[in-house]
Amino acid sequence: MDQFIAVMGQKGHALLIDCRSVESRLVPLQDPNVVVLVTNSNVRHELTGSEYPTRRKQCEAAATAMGKKSLREATVADLKAHSSSLDKEVYCRARHVISEIQRTEEATAALENGNYAQFGKLMLESHNSLRDDYEVSCPELDQLVEVAMEVEGVYGSRMTGGGFGGCTVTLVKAEAVGKAIEHMKNKYSGKATFYVCSPSDGARPLKINKDI
Repeated sequence: MDQFIAVMGQKGHALLIDCRSVESRLVPLQDPNVVVLVTNSNVRHELTGSEYPTRRKQCEAAATAMGKKSLREATVADLKAHSSSLDKEVYCRARHVISEIQRTEEATAALENGNYAQFGKLMLESHNSLRDDYEVSCPELDQLVEVAMEVEGVYGSRMTGGGFGGCTVTLVKAEAVGKAIEHMKNKYSGKATFYVCSPSDGARPLKINKDI
């Protein structure tokens, strides 16, 4: 996904990526009153290297148990119907993936309608699912999300990336971003780094003035 957005990104738009068809759709995000705040927790928890392959195998096992090629084809109702044949951890992993696909579709509609409150609610639900069902968050990321949500003007916040450290992403009113940064600095137990962002064009050829 990183490479996809790096090439296909367009100013003033989010990008909905379909990893099955490898297609994408631009979603308007042009409101100057809203910004994206990326917060680097500056922590990285060392793992054995088995966490990601294990989750992939668990998701594949859940899909097989439901008779699906992938969890993309499954619904929450399908998962509940097969709950007795799945162990608790596999069930939770699948529940995250299936619900996250649904949240992504709902979030796209929310952005298209300019419903930032709903988009923010979905961001927080996503983080909670990543924390509780997929178990790829960590205390530092959880704390950053929690303190961000204490600030008036913040719509939503969630971890981003592979997890176990790294960054959170927060949707916030432009007029409140300074207050959000200050509050997070004061409340976070570590030392975070902040980046105020807006959707920009992806990688592209640049003409170089040889006279410079």
